[in-house]
Amino acid sequence: MHKNLILKTLLLFTIVLTISSCKKDVLPKPSSQLRLEYPIAQYANFESSCPFTFVMNEDAIIKGQKDCGFTIMYPKMKATVYLTYKSVNDDIDKLLRDAQKLTFEHVIKADNIIEQPYANTANKVYGMFYHVDGNAATNSQFYVTDSLKHFVTGSVYFYAKPNFDSIMPATDYIRNDMQNLMESMKWK
Repeated sequence: MHKNLILKTLLLFTIVLTISSCKKDVLPKPSSQLRLEYPIAQYANFESSCPFTFVMNEDAIIKGQKDCGFTIMYPKMKATVYLTYKSVNDDIDKLLRDAQKLTFEHVIKADNIIEQPYANTANKVYGMFYHVDGNAATNSQFYVTDSLKHFVTGSVYFYAKPNFDSIMPATDYIRNDMQNLMESMKWK
């Protein structure tokens, strides 16, 4: 009798365990993608006492620094574009080397660096735009010059750990703004 009770208890336990374990398999949820949308850029001419003008996004905030250097901030994207002005002073080779060196220091983290030459002979503005793909600290850089008097460099930095996939929409947006800024540069 004692064996029957044990067998009945064991059978009941097995039935309860079987019924309670009959659930649907748990499937992992697919990873979601953050959808970042930014307004269509509206550009306005920027002029100062510096020897150049350019157009910039009206949503960006510009602050002047000394020696005609500027920071153009994008608070919603946690990014800043740094513009630096230098006078050529018969040292164009050094300025070009320094600008190119700054870009290629990112080759360690970059997946690819695409050089895009720029020439506007009517306004005497010549330069190079760099697309830096990958988890580098900066994703876009440029320099422009007239080769005689003026030299301007620009680079964007995000205030976040570089993760190219996560910041790609903001990178593309600011890259377009930087390219417009570079292509609209005029010397006074």
